Amino acid sequence: MFSSAKTIISKVPSNDKEALKSDLMGLFEKKRCRNFVVFLDKINKEDKATWGGLDLEKCPMADVFKKFSLEENTIDFIGHALAMESDDSYILKPAMQTIDKIMLYMESQGKYGESPFLYPVYGLGGLPESFSRLCAIHGGTYMLNAKIDGI
Repeated sequence: MFSSAKTIISKVPSNDKEALKSDLMGLFEKKRCRNFVVFLDKINKEDKATWGGLDLEKCPMADVFKKFSLEENTIDFIGHALAMESDDSYILKPAMQTIDKIMLYMESQGKYGESPFLYPVYGLGGLPESFSRLCAIHGGTYMLNAKIDGI
């Protein structure tokens, strides 16, 4: 239904300027996608009046995409690059599940640099180092090469 014939790897725009310059969408599709993002930004999970006339807990994500007349490539981009879905099954699931994932991506955007993802600057050794610091802050003991007796 919404699957693409060929796979293209592209950089996900991380700010407004990159989005405007990106060739992932045409000009009119960028406007529809912007309207979709503005809609998501206004959603309050506690207030169904902000849900744009849809029951986001029951209707499938396909209905939300249809409301904004988004093209197939844009749907693929949003589902796989923003919501981090590994397949297209999310399209038939309740929309709020996917919207939560997209909103998390949007909230993470620009918090610690231009990317919404955190990664260690000085190599993977930074990961256990950060966990050990967090453990020490909370009064725990961080042990390497030790068997786990229980949690």
